[in-house]
Amino acid sequence: MEKPCTLLVHFDKGTPAMANEIKEALEGSDVAAKVDAMKRAIMLLLNGETLPQLFITIVRYVLPSEDHTVQKLLLIYLEIIDKTDARGRVLPEMILICQNLLNNLQHANEYIRGVTLRFLCRISEPEILEPLIPSVLTNLEHRHPFIRRNALLAISSIYRLPNGEQLLPDAPELVEKALGSEQDASARRNAFLMLCNCSQDRAVAYLLSNADRVPEWPDLLQMAVVDLIRKVCRANRPDKGRHIKIIISLLNSPSTAVVYECAGALVSLSSAPTAVRAAANTYCQLLSSQSDNNVRLIILDRLNELRKSHREVMSEVVMDVLRALSSPNPDVRRKVLDIVLDLVSTKNVDEVVLFLKKEVVKTQAAGESDKDAGGEYRQMLVQAIHACTIKFPEVAGSVVHVLMDFLGDSNVASAIDVVIFVREIIETNPKLRVSMIQRLIDTFYQIRAARVCSCALWILGEYSLSLSEVEAAISTIKQCLGELPFYSATEDAEPTTDSTKQPHAVSSATTSSRRPVVLADGTYATQSAASETAGVAPSVLPGSLSSIPNLRSLILSGDFFLAAVVASTLTKLVLRLEEVQPAQAETNKACSAALLVMVSMLQFGQSGFAPHPIDDDSYDRIVLCVRLLCNTGDEVRKVWLESCRQSFAKMLAEKQFRETEELRAKAQISHAQPDDLIDFYHLKSRKGMSQLELEDEVHDDLKRATGEFTKDADDASRLNRILQLTGFSDPVYAEAYVTVHHYDIVLDVTIINRTKETLQNLCLELATMGDLKLVDRPQNYTLAPESSRQIKANIKVSSTETGVIFGNIVYETSNVMERNVVVLNDIHIDIMDYISPATCADVTFRNMWAEFEWENKVAVSTVIQDEKEFLEHIIKSTNMKCLTPPSALEGDCGFLAANLYAKSVFGEDALVNISVEKQADGKLSGYIRIRSKTQGIALSLGDKITLKQKGGDH
Repeated sequence: MEKPCTLLVHFDKGTPAMANEIKEALEGSDVAAKVDAMKRAIMLLLNGETLPQLFITIVRYVLPSEDHTVQKLLLIYLEIIDKTDARGRVLPEMILICQNLLNNLQHANEYIRGVTLRFLCRISEPEILEPLIPSVLTNLEHRHPFIRRNALLAISSIYRLPNGEQLLPDAPELVEKALGSEQDASARRNAFLMLCNCSQDRAVAYLLSNADRVPEWPDLLQMAVVDLIRKVCRANRPDKGRHIKIIISLLNSPSTAVVYECAGALVSLSSAPTAVRAAANTYCQLLSSQSDNNVRLIILDRLNELRKSHREVMSEVVMDVLRALSSPNPDVRRKVLDIVLDLVSTKNVDEVVLFLKKEVVKTQAAGESDKDAGGEYRQMLVQAIHACTIKFPEVAGSVVHVLMDFLGDSNVASAIDVVIFVREIIETNPKLRVSMIQRLIDTFYQIRAARVCSCALWILGEYSLSLSEVEAAISTIKQCLGELPFYSATEDAEPTTDSTKQPHAVSSATTSSRRPVVLADGTYATQSAASETAGVAPSVLPGSLSSIPNLRSLILSGDFFLAAVVASTLTKLVLRLEEVQPAQAETNKACSAALLVMVSMLQFGQSGFAPHPIDDDSYDRIVLCVRLLCNTGDEVRKVWLESCRQSFAKMLAEKQFRETEELRAKAQISHAQPDDLIDFYHLKSRKGMSQLELEDEVHDDLKRATGEFTKDADDASRLNRILQLTGFSDPVYAEAYVTVHHYDIVLDVTIINRTKETLQNLCLELATMGDLKLVDRPQNYTLAPESSRQIKANIKVSSTETGVIFGNIVYETSNVMERNVVVLNDIHIDIMDYISPATCADVTFRNMWAEFEWENKVAVSTVIQDEKEFLEHIIKSTNMKCLTPPSALEGDCGFLAANLYAKSVFGEDALVNISVEKQADGKLSGYIRIRSKTQGIALSLGDKITLKQKGGDH
């Protein structure tokens, strides 16, 4: 059996030192050899060896040694050896040890005395401790603080033993007297902790009698004071006011650890706005003064907890929290923005948006080394501003023009966020439309990302309404396309003296390639086209190559989807021009120019000079635009000019409705019971009550009235977590209640002795499989006939994997000394306890889907015949959130595709894509694909879906 010891050292038992070798080294006079021999002996003892023959040798040759290292190892050796026999009586040879300990407690050297006193803290045998108590008490008055502080620890541990009050009946009085005269900070703390644990009334009396001097106490003692106040206030609420005053006085302590603990204690003991405000301000001061990012993240977690329960108070310190954005750490910044966005209100939205706007401008000044970090930070800021303007559209005008400068941002993700923000604001804020369109036209040439160009073109096509706007938009697009055609072909037979008729590349900045080709009529011609270097971003192009217009560069690189978007935008602009332009000639001219652009793009896509041929979808779209411009009907015009924007407005409204519904679902609806006690604080005596206590009374009444104190546990769910571990016919019945809380699993096991005999040395032995780790060492118990016992087992979880806990119950009876074993049923820890529904943007989902390497593909096999019913069943079974909006799931076409998302308590992302089709026989077929960054969550979630997708509870 493993020996109980505070020192645990791994030792390789493959090459154990022989006992006689250790004995020879201990008998020698070489101190270094003795130290090495003692270490080997201790390691062997820790690994299960007994070595009884070494005890006398150690008593004879090691006890008299004056070397400090040898004495320290001797105490560790004495700690781990067996000091009692099988019946629990102290071994006779321990008398020799007692004499040595007594000599050490009276030793002239302070170190020997101190370590011996510390050693007594780990001794539980009264027979060994009793003769040493007078010497321990004598050391309370020693001149050296090292000895006094260890003497106080020894007295505390002895007094807390089962029969400690008999050994030291007057210990609290002695410690209280020593505390009054002690000057050493550590010794005072040890004395105060002893009173807190063993005589709380004395500790409280001492604290209240010195309440005015508490801020002057050393920080070690102040930390002990905060812990005592927590315990006292939870047990005795009427005295809370006096103790909270002490906590508030400690908020100005120079020790940051004390200040942090005081803020946490203040929030846990009082819900009064004054107390919460003081704690929030304290956290904000720590947030700005601490440079360690881990400390900042912990403080932000505390502020986030305050946000959930005290929104009104937290909204007052929003600007203080925002100052933490000065940290370069992205995790700190992200957490700050998450907290602030939830606290934005009409009172502070202007200040918050102005601050975020300044931060966006600061990111422009970042150097080359900080460009990537600045781009990521800018993206977070843009998303935060976007969220603010969705809640409060009136602030959009102050930031949208600044953000539009970042449409050409080198960080594509940031630029995409900006253009999506612009697209939403221009729809929801009609007053800003004119200025935003003008700004977009002015900055369009800076855009270099294809996705940003596509969205910007859509905005130009939909929201350019006046004649000047339409003409400016068409002109900008033509300039960004450059000279047409994208490549040229001329017959070799024609004279080429006129320079204007020379075959030419599209831009002087583009290198061209030439080759003869055979035309359809059999004649020869020479073709030239821009090389693919035109598609390179301007920031990496040398010299004049960076002057290639953005649309031309992207189309020449083979982006024909963008070419189709250009065609659609030009079509919309020309149709709009027909409505606002009275001169038919100008309209015809614009239409001809648009047709020339479309034909040129088709021609380039079908030539041999494109990086790849034009795809069918883009080709069909461009051809549709050509036909539409050649023959326009009223119905088609209405579809192109009105229906698209109406669909977008409907999408925004639906998104807003969905977010509102989610907020309502999150809101806690609680009601007070009709027979709850009503406490009229107005009728109470206010004599001696502070303002804080009065506020606390009021706030508690409000919480009670609104039912916030009422937490009705779901009895059905609790019963579902009770697992039967043994059979009803087993001599020992056991069942476990499983509680999963983030990183901890607690098994509350009830064991019942169903026999008429006393069960001795009963032990619950557990083992785990997977990323689970037992925390507690199993203990032995004695169970009387037909009695029961509660045993708790703590298990740590390190990843989101389905784990298994298995084990058995071992016991002995008085009649038969053989050990009996009852095997327990396995406990499967469900992955559903680790993951919770979460939301993310579609772009984020797609990026993670492309990035994650682990995929688990599960074939659909279910008795459910309705696609939507199957989707609801999977959502319910996997505890995930459906990201696909309800409008996309409407209709009955026999197909369904949806994305699900969840996040684990360890920060892992779980992505699920469901694609099902209804067959002719009515059955569903398809696949459920799961992706994650780690293998465990993908496999566990796949197993769960395979088990649950059949339908029903099986």
